[in-house]
Amino acid sequence: MAKAVLLLEDGSFFEGESFGADGEKVGEVVFNTSMTGYQEILTDPSYNGQIVCMTYPLIGNYGVNDEDVESRKIFLSGFIAKECCQYPSNFRATKRLDEYLKENGIQAIHQIDTRALTKRLRIKGSQQGIISTVDFNKESLMEKLKKSPGIVGQDLVKNVTCTEPYIWEEGDWELGKGYKRIDAKERTDFLKVAALDFGIKSNILRMMVSRGLSVKVFPAFAKSDEILREEPDGIFLSNGPGDPEGVPYAIKTVEQLLGKKPIFGICLGLQILTLALGGKTYKLKFGHHGANHPVKELATGKVEITSQNHGFAADINTLKNVTLTHLNLNDETVEGFKCTDMPAFAVQYHPEASPGPHDSRYLFDKFKELILESKKDK
Repeated sequence: MAKAVLLLEDGSFFEGESFGADGEKVGEVVFNTSMTGYQEILTDPSYNGQIVCMTYPLIGNYGVNDEDVESRKIFLSGFIAKECCQYPSNFRATKRLDEYLKENGIQAIHQIDTRALTKRLRIKGSQQGIISTVDFNKESLMEKLKKSPGIVGQDLVKNVTCTEPYIWEEGDWELGKGYKRIDAKERTDFLKVAALDFGIKSNILRMMVSRGLSVKVFPAFAKSDEILREEPDGIFLSNGPGDPEGVPYAIKTVEQLLGKKPIFGICLGLQILTLALGGKTYKLKFGHHGANHPVKELATGKVEITSQNHGFAADINTLKNVTLTHLNLNDETVEGFKCTDMPAFAVQYHPEASPGPHDSRYLFDKFKELILESKKDK
């Protein structure tokens, strides 16, 4: 394989081999602690602008297939692994991971010390980095890094959102049959949900459809009157990449939707809801990226193992008329809240997690229940 290098803005330099496309790419380097789900991570739009380092040492051992995708393409900037498996073994696999990355033009590096890289990111925090297969000069690469804008304040949502509204028609997956198609006749009695696409994952949409919710997805820049014109029963605020303060147009839209319909937000959706309510968000040192984060539901004391992917968090002390519902047990950051004066709630983690864990999927049932309760009150 061809040579590849990784340089961080603090000067840390790693030499390895390429297992992706030729070229170079800059992005915020973060680490993900998941053991499986690398294809879902690659296609999660929330990673736009980031280079992802997998902490699990062997990646690609079950290959890639056409079903385990979370969006229309790979949106992240680059990929890092200790070792990419060249001989995947899985009956669903259609190609190797390195083939998939090359086809999608994604730079990737392996055969480096990912433990040392992860320790560096934990100590110093996430930072800008550059992967290159064409330039191996530290000084030259550092100059390119210095010119990169970073992730704070940037509008990354515009890179991943849809351009036109559309109806989602896919439900649960079944072995040997794939994803169930839900046609218009089946959706006749479904509750209507308008989903704002800040970088929405497909499995979120599948979770809602499988619970009898008919979902129309709107671009992130859709106006509130356009959304309300559809007379939805509920509003969903999706996950997405980057800094919530970088999307003021989305914050304004949510401000105008508050109190009009029941609202459920996930990840970036929680952060945008926080800002729309007049609260504040802040950047985490190295973020939460992985499938093993313990979260406590405060009302019951139940601990959920969750999938997470975010670099910013909500400051609960800046919010009024809000109750904290979920807490991260690793660092006590906000993982969920609900409004006390209107039907709205949100979580910071990913209850739709695919391949898992599935501890938190009850939240989609809770959203449906909130919609039904709201309709009764009218």
